[in-house]
Amino acid sequence: MDISLIETLRFEPGTGFVRLERHLSRLTRSADALGLPDSENAGDALSAGVAIAETALRVRLELFANGRIDVQTAAFAPLPADTVWRVKLATTRLASDDPLLRHKTSRRGLYTAARAEFPAGEADEVILLNERGELCEGTITSLFLDDGSGILKTPPLASGLLAGVLREELLESGRAVETVLRPEDIEKGDVLVGNSLRGLIRARLA
Repeated sequence: MDISLIETLRFEPGTGFVRLERHLSRLTRSADALGLPDSENAGDALSAGVAIAETALRVRLELFANGRIDVQTAAFAPLPADTVWRVKLATTRLASDDPLLRHKTSRRGLYTAARAEFPAGEADEVILLNERGELCEGTITSLFLDDGSGILKTPPLASGLLAGVLREELLESGRAVETVLRPEDIEKGDVLVGNSLRGLIRARLA
């Protein structure tokens, strides 16, 4: 299969990788599901990639079909606490029955197309829907709705979306539940988007 798997992590000096075990577990599950080589050396590759780091880093690991692992790092700066991202809804659609959507892969064409629907200055994130008109996810984030109940709502994997690491953590902790969401639902509460690198980010439909 001409595809690679990607994990994007945050590294903090003194504490190490954020949600490391969850990232490595997802990588292993995806490699098994897609028939890619064993990812058991991924942890060592990550450690080597940040061996002398003294600042926070964005770390991108890529596992290729031939077993090669590539690690790239860049400086990471957290968003200000009062950040609110502008989000737009794309006309590009995801297919709810596409199993590849549950894995973070190098196949990014649909997300690139969704981003290209809007000038860079108009949207910080773009949300995609599936063929049934259900909300799925952003191009780089999972989607959450705070409807005031105290528990976040996030689209189910059956809608066609990535099994995000932050999303997984929030579901397992009981801070979020899976609920089919439609565009009209996000007018009934506060929208948040998020990923393991940046955490939850407040958003508004622009």
